[in-house]
Amino acid sequence: MNRLTTPWGDLDLARFPEQPRDTLRAWDAADEYLLRHLADAEAAVADGAGPAVAVGAGVDLSGNVVVVGDRWGALATALAAHRPVQITDSYLTQRATHVNLLRNGIDTDAVRLLSARDTPPERIDVLLIRVPKSLSLLEDQLHRLAPAVHRGTVVVGTGKVTEIHTSTLRLFEQILGPTRTSLAVKKARLIFCAPAAEHARSRATAGAWPISYTVPEGAGTGSGLTVVNHAGIFCAERLDIGTRFFLRNLPARRGPEHVVDLGCGNGVVGTAVAVANPRARLTFIDESFSAVASAEATYAKNVGTGGPAEFVVGDGLATVAAGSADLVLNNPPFHSHQATTDATAFRMFTGSREALRPGGELWVVGNRHLGYHTKLRRLFGNCDVMASDPKFVVLRAVRR
Repeated sequence: MNRLTTPWGDLDLARFPEQPRDTLRAWDAADEYLLRHLADAEAAVADGAGPAVAVGAGVDLSGNVVVVGDRWGALATALAAHRPVQITDSYLTQRATHVNLLRNGIDTDAVRLLSARDTPPERIDVLLIRVPKSLSLLEDQLHRLAPAVHRGTVVVGTGKVTEIHTSTLRLFEQILGPTRTSLAVKKARLIFCAPAAEHARSRATAGAWPISYTVPEGAGTGSGLTVVNHAGIFCAERLDIGTRFFLRNLPARRGPEHVVDLGCGNGVVGTAVAVANPRARLTFIDESFSAVASAEATYAKNVGTGGPAEFVVGDGLATVAAGSADLVLNNPPFHSHQATTDATAFRMFTGSREALRPGGELWVVGNRHLGYHTKLRRLFGNCDVMASDPKFVVLRAVRR
């Protein structure tokens, strides 16, 4: 937990879930830059300047404030007095926001939590956007929000300099209106956008997502499957090489068993298992609302809606009963936004050990250099290499 100093007071903030010896903060310089700008712009309005006409010159926070893409709830918590709506694709962000509000003695009802799949507010007076890593997610978000934006809406984005590209600014310009950027401060930058008239924006309100594609031959049991992707899913427009390698080397099993696709993404791995073993009961889990929506659509396209499957947006295996799983399949992430970390993978491995029955198996695909075998041996007491190539390994650990 760390202390963020804001123009409205200090806040104790932490990521969710909190990790022992975790040195990663729940905010960064981009969040600080935006909050300082909002305080200065709000003061300009309070001093009698009135609502700003120039882009980014002033902000009246008394209207409907929407915060999009908040990483760990730092922005929503800092602005809680203005009762903002937070829109995020991350379940962990929602949990972090809830916990951080409680930690700072703020009523949790002060922030309305919406997912990226929920219907956004009908009117937005102040739109604050933390630029996501995925350009497709930003595009989808802007399309969804455009109908609620009006000529008087103040639109301010923020991100690290490395996160804001010409393509980023082009999306703001095409979907909302004229856009410019600030000077960089501590390697962060602000984006100011002046919404165009509603009739001008109406031409750009039809987004392209979700999209679908067919898995090509050479992907093992996944070959020929139809994959559905909502915006923001990893490798949304094609099958990534790690998943392709995993599909070629999945265990061949038959009969009734409980299989968990952990960190399911678009659900192609779990769906391939369901097609190969119709008697299996599948649980798809991801912390991304859009990922679980994609997995559900992928499963429905290839298996149908009547199959024995459950789709869970949540924190790893927290909702799976101990000792109830026969097989867990996992392609763990090794990034947390811009930070490289194995903390998420280690939590997934630990949760898998709890969820598996004795004799149950965890199968993991990962880059060779990540050294997952060391952690799996420490947790399970065993780890076998089931397949490998110059870039990836498929590992198996058995619950004793």
